Amino acid sequence: MAPWLPTKDEKYGVVVWNFPRTREHHLPLQVGETVHILEASEGWYHGYSLRNRAARGIFPASLIHLKSAVVEHRGVEETVVPAEMPMVQEITTTLREWVTIWKQLYVVRTQDLQGGGGLVGRAVTLHGCLQTGQLQRYQQVKGMMYELMEQRSQLLSGTLPTDELLQLKKEVTGKIDYGNKILMLDLVVRDKDENILDPDRTSVISLFQAHKKAAQTVTQRIQEEMSPQQSVLGRSARQAASPSHSLYLCVRNFVCNIGEEAQLFMALYDPSEQRMISENYVIRWASTGVPQDIELLNNLKAIFTDLGSKDLKRERLFLVCQIIRVGRMDLRESYSRKLSTGLRRPFGISVMDITDITKGKCESDEDKQYFIPVHLAAADNDFLHNMIRKAVEGKDINHKGQGFWVSLKMLWGDLSQVRKDHPHLVDRSTVVARKLGYPEVIMPGKQGDIRNDIYLTLVQGEFDKGNKKTQKNVEVTVCVCDELGSVVQNVIYHGAGDKPVSEYRSVVYYQQRHQRWMETVKIAVPIEDVHKTHLRFTFRHRSSSDYKDKSERVFSMAFVKLMQPDGTTLRDGEHDLVLYKGDSRRLEDAGAYLSLPSTRNTSQMKMLTGSSFRMSGGLTVSTRDSFQISTLVCSTKLTQNVNLLGLLKWRSKPKLLTGNLQNLMNVDGGEVIKFLQDTLDALFSIMMEHSDTDFYDMLVFDALVFIVGLVADKKFQHFNTVLEAYIRQHFSATLAYKKLIAVLTQYVDLASQGEPCEPLVRTFKALEYIFKFVVRSRHLFAQLYEGKETAEFQCSLQRFFLALNELMKSPLEGPTLLAQVR
Repeated sequence: MAPWLPTKDEKYGVVVWNFPRTREHHLPLQVGETVHILEASEGWYHGYSLRNRAARGIFPASLIHLKSAVVEHRGVEETVVPAEMPMVQEITTTLREWVTIWKQLYVVRTQDLQGGGGLVGRAVTLHGCLQTGQLQRYQQVKGMMYELMEQRSQLLSGTLPTDELLQLKKEVTGKIDYGNKILMLDLVVRDKDENILDPDRTSVISLFQAHKKAAQTVTQRIQEEMSPQQSVLGRSARQAASPSHSLYLCVRNFVCNIGEEAQLFMALYDPSEQRMISENYVIRWASTGVPQDIELLNNLKAIFTDLGSKDLKRERLFLVCQIIRVGRMDLRESYSRKLSTGLRRPFGISVMDITDITKGKCESDEDKQYFIPVHLAAADNDFLHNMIRKAVEGKDINHKGQGFWVSLKMLWGDLSQVRKDHPHLVDRSTVVARKLGYPEVIMPGKQGDIRNDIYLTLVQGEFDKGNKKTQKNVEVTVCVCDELGSVVQNVIYHGAGDKPVSEYRSVVYYQQRHQRWMETVKIAVPIEDVHKTHLRFTFRHRSSSDYKDKSERVFSMAFVKLMQPDGTTLRDGEHDLVLYKGDSRRLEDAGAYLSLPSTRNTSQMKMLTGSSFRMSGGLTVSTRDSFQISTLVCSTKLTQNVNLLGLLKWRSKPKLLTGNLQNLMNVDGGEVIKFLQDTLDALFSIMMEHSDTDFYDMLVFDALVFIVGLVADKKFQHFNTVLEAYIRQHFSATLAYKKLIAVLTQYVDLASQGEPCEPLVRTFKALEYIFKFVVRSRHLFAQLYEGKETAEFQCSLQRFFLALNELMKSPLEGPTLLAQVR
């Protein structure tokens, strides 16, 4: 055997696997212990555990995770000090101390009442005889330990800026002090930087004052925790402080006797609006009773994001699951004849009122499980949307013991914050389901709000049975096509957590004239292809017999373009589409229908009357049938506002520039913020390309003030950093400072003369950023032209400040007084 050699760098490590003592010279170790390594030899270490320095022995090197440390007094009396920040070391020490108490809370010594009152050491499980107070304390300590471990990971990452690091240290010390107090351990006193006070270097009076202050803080928090009202207020305060919220969902189990494959669509539902407010979280379930993707077993996690204060204030909010069976038309059909398969048929729904959880009235916990029963469809023609409406109204439907087991937890913050605060819940495998629409507080693109999504909802339709004896079993197929009619591949999503597909097929309801689907899918077409694509809807009767089903052809078609002729995207809201009939091949020929009207509200369609009429291309329009869809565009690249689009592309129609600049103030703030940099570029380009005239100067100045005012709004406050970055990195208008100062001085002169000058009031609110643009523009000009026109620049500034002095000295009232107050 090789000789034992003293270690140099391998001095300190953590045990990652239990090592029992099987021989006399072995050192028994447990996971989490730290060891001081003295010697090494052929994959073995010799040393001792820092928990018991007297006992020494050997142990495998493979079981030790080495960590950096500082060695003091090398040799016989050497000691090791972990090379970690003091806060990390304190968390580690605290966790080791708390875990011992935590174990004691789990295993309780109780009195054997049946044994005559004698004390018998009996281990009782937590769910047995553990008292309510001990159970609460056990869960409390467990939660704090989890949080400390997460915060320790953040400290070790070394990626936090100084302000966030200090805030995190305050949270950690507060949690440690609180935990020590409720566990009746010693209270640690600290300085203003959250470092432990050294008693040898701190006066007795200072120690006493620090101890008194720490004790008061911890006692106050304990009183708040003990008061239910204060607890609710505390949760409300957390909610109010966070502009964005998320709901974590974990599907623990699903028990339902379906007999075929199924698709589970889980979403958030507002009963007052009778609509889903979030994307669907899709789970594909196998006929064997497990997820089709077996790797998802015990890992069905999703997070519903972008929930704002308005969503939490909704009168009621439900978690809804729609269960769609994929297989035969009727489960009762025997296999005596060949049946059609692959039909999406309604099976049932599940609903759970989560209002108290989202409002914070009851504390949510990822370990608590809720049972949500399945309400089975009573008939083959039960619309799932109607079943949801009845279920949330409390109407009883027999669920036969079938349902979901789920865990729910409210998480405060946007997605990036949630991932940072709860890495054990929200990891790479957690599916993200976004809200249908923008969050209340829009974040800059670099933080993850770059989107180009179009949500399509199949609302309803009405179809005449034609030459059939009974009503049709209508199936709608949706696909995205280009100008030639070719299907664009893999741009349709059933929901979050599902792979994209090239076409979507609706649920088939049995023999219904009036169909009400209310099914939502997401369309994600590349931004460069949106202008040349359209949605095509084809309608086909589905038969339960495989032979008859294959003979059925498309009997009707509808379409709608994603981009309108004026360059804006499809309007949000409901669209009543025209249904075209004809030869199935002609119905799929884009050349035959793209030139025709797609919606019934067009002037061309309103002039036509009668039950049906023939149009060019051999297609016929029938007014007996109807079909409605609804769309919602959530894109940071596309706009539905023609005025904003006209400003962004002002060079193509310069005659409309004046109107587009004036109408910018009427554009929704969210639309402008989405195109913040593009809009600013357009404004300064207009200013630079018309440097020889002042015709557009005031209009551009007012538009700039409007944009700065938007950034100051609470909803868009996170774009302050984006605006600052734009000024530093992207702004390049070297002549802008001349025009900005000129307009600013002109406005001040008007106000000092008593003339109405409403823009000046808004300008004063945006004055900080106006001057930042001025300074940056002048700096760029001086760099380019080697400091020329410095005197002219100083004179223009002097004129502005003199005008400002005149305004403040003016005795006039009315507009002048209003401007002085501002």
